[in-house]
Parts: sequence; C-alpha cells; structure tokens
Amino acid sequence: MKHTIQALVENKFGVLARISSLFSARGYNITSLAVGETQDPTISCMTIVVNAEDERILEQINKQLHKLIDVITVIDFTRKDYIDRELILVKLYKDKSKKKNLEKLSREEHLKIIEETENYFIIQLCADKHKIEEALKELRSFKIKELIRSGRIAIGK
Repeated sequence: MKHTIQALVENKFGVLARISSLFSARGYNITSLAVGETQDPTISCMTIVVNAEDERILEQINKQLHKLIDVITVIDFTRKDYIDRELILVKLYKDKSKKKNLEKLSREEHLKIIEETENYFIIQLCADKHKIEEALKELRSFKIKELIRSGRIAIGK
C-alpha cells in the first residue's frame, strides 16, 4: 500500500539524509520525494511516498520521525482527505502530422505546450497521479525524447 507522509522540518543541512535513512534502514524504498520551503524560509515541507505493506513498521517510522530534533510535525495522509499533485515535463519529437492530435490532447488532458521549436515540443502537465498516467498513455503515440517527473506534493483538505 502506498503511503503519503508529510513532514515539516527545519530547513537545515542534513535533515533530508537523516529522514531518508529511517526508511532505507527498514528496507522501504521511497517512491516519491519532494522537498521545498514553506511560507517560512526556515521551514521545509517534505512529502514522502513509500510503499509499505507492514503498517506496524511504518508506524514505528512515523514515531521515530517525530523524535528527530529537526522535525516539527509529521502527517500520514494515507487515511485522510488530501489533494496531491505531480508535475511532468515531456519533450516530444516534432511530427507536423500529429500537431492537431497534440493540440486536441492538450485541450482534453489540460496539457500545456510550453515550448515549440523546429525539432520538438515541450509539454507540461500538473495533475494527480491518475491523470498523469492517462496523459502518458496518450503521449506514447508520439515519440518521447525525454520525460521528467517531479515528486508528489500533498496538502490536507
């Protein structure tokens, strides 16, 4: 089961390493990690997505996160109401015969063409994981040169 955990932490050197080591020490792979400053530049928000079947061990990790001196608060969104988003940037080789298809897809999937050159398009999409997966299925009909995907961010409702 995928768990989305958010930690507000002091924006200091080494905090990310200490937190990620808690997960790796127990054999959990972090599938998504996003870290950024909050409205207060001395505080960062970490959103961590981890696949964990044993919820007892995950509960231990949450408790140990709370004990770290640089951690202010920890929220496990798994059973809460929240909104999450990811960002993808996709570079597509330009195919003039498919431009109308791309424009149609752009309207339907809320993709945004952010750059167009004579050789490629760069597409942006910010959405939840399911919409991103749907859009990527559609984009596979184009020739993808490069795909970059951000970590997931989340906010409670």
